[in-house]
Parts: sequence; structure tokens; C-alpha cells
Amino acid sequence: MSQATKRKHVVKEVLGDFVTPTENQMIVKIIGSRGNNLHETVTAQGEIFLVSMPTKFRKNIWIKRGDYVIVDPIEEGEKVKAEISVILYKDHIQYLQKQQLWPQGFMETSKQGKEQETQEKGEKEDVSESEDDESDLFVNTNRSNYQFSESEDEEDSEEDSEEEDEQKEGRTENGS
Repeated sequence: MSQATKRKHVVKEVLGDFVTPTENQMIVKIIGSRGNNLHETVTAQGEIFLVSMPTKFRKNIWIKRGDYVIVDPIEEGEKVKAEISVILYKDHIQYLQKQQLWPQGFMETSKQGKEQETQEKGEKEDVSESEDDESDLFVNTNRSNYQFSESEDEEDSEEDSEEEDEQKEGRTENGS
């Protein structure tokens, strides 16, 4: 199977299936990446441990801090205690919440996240009702945002050009 075909099947599996955790699986939150396909996670009860990403997800699916995953426990693991089996996205989380399978420890954080999103959307709508909707564009958080004010620059440049025009006119009058 080619790499592109493999990637297509993995992405389809991750995005399409609504999976519920089995008895020995658990839902955890990613709190950091430790490199070498290891991620530090926290359970709803506050237990912190490492999980590994299986080979099928590597270089195909990306996870970041704050994402939720379903993990299978590894019995012989001392440091790495589980392996990621399913990566949960917003639709998956909403499905699990409707099924009453979402851990109570994560309910508070997901409610706070929804409140922040609705507040941000409200602020964006107030500021730019007439502008094009750019909410779906990627925002690079590694760059600082600069606010440019075109009105000040235009006024300064207009004043400068008027002064230059007056100086030129004065030279031509004196020189003639």
C-alpha cells in the first residue's frame, strides 16, 4: 500500500468513526509532547503518565496540547502506561457527552472552552460585521500581532508632501 493510500485510510478512520471507550480504555487529555512519539497525559482524576503514539498515526495525524484521546493501557509499562487508540475531535467529544460517557473531571474544562469560543465569536462579530469572515483561516500563534494604523501614516505623508510642494513652489518663485 502506498503512503498516500495509507494516509487516506488513517485519516478516514480518525475523522469518520465515532468510537466509545471499552471497559479498560480511558479518555485522557494531552498536556505536552515529550518527543519520540511520546505524549504526557492527565486523566480526569489528575493522574499524569506517558502514552505512546502507534505507528499508523505517526506522520499522518497530529495532536497538540489540550487534545483528548482514548488510550489502551499497557500492563508491563513503567513510564509509558498506555498507547493511543483514538484521537478525539470536537464532534467525537460532543457525541460522547450526549452518550453520558464523558468523564466528569473534563466537563468543567470543556464548558470553559465553549464559553471562551462563544465570547470570542461575539467579539469578532461586533468588530467586523461588514468584513469578510476570516475565522476559518489559520492563525500562527508563534508570531506577535502588530496593529497598523493607516490613518496616521497617511496624514503624516500628506503633510510632508504639502510641505515639499510649498518648498518647491517657493524655489521656483524665487528662482524665476
